[in-house]
Amino acid sequence: MAQDASGQGMGVIGQIIFFAGFILIFYLLIWRPQSKRAKEHKALMAGLNKGDEVVTSGGVAGKITKVTDDFIVLEVADNVEMTVQKVAVASALPKGTLKDI
Repeated sequence: MAQDASGQGMGVIGQIIFFAGFILIFYLLIWRPQSKRAKEHKALMAGLNKGDEVVTSGGVAGKITKVTDDFIVLEVADNVEMTVQKVAVASALPKGTLKDI
């Protein structure tokens, strides 16, 4: 009643290769793109200046009138300003975009 060696499964080397492949796929599909987006968002927050036009994550578009360490003041209409956290800024708009809206 001899058993074949192929009936034992992958073996230790096969399991290590499978695990390494799984980690590589996890890194390429999940971790790397997420860290790239976080780095871009951090650079966006650091580069916010007075006069920039931005859109918040809630969809509010406005022009920055004041910048502090953690907050910005947005002018969303004539004589209407609101204070939001810097992390709430989703994207920066090209200059003059708000005039076209």
